[in-house]
Amino acid sequence: MGTLLFLGIGIQEIILIALLVLLFFGGKKIPEMMRGLGKGVKSFKEGINGIEDTKKEDKEQKETSTSNSDSEKE
Repeated sequence: MGTLLFLGIGIQEIILIALLVLLFFGGKKIPEMMRGLGKGVKSFKEGINGIEDTKKEDKEQKETSTSNSDSEKE
């Protein structure tokens, strides 16, 4: 059986880690942790999208100002 992840972790190791997490945190705490993780990922994606949108707006603004300067020269 091959490894699943880039760290060389196989099925048995993943099952062992899942059991340890379940024992350590308990069944009620895990959904709360996953919810928090999901909110964190969502917030991160929104931040990245905001940065990309800002870059696009800046690029469009530069192109618009460049085309306006070119038309004024003519």
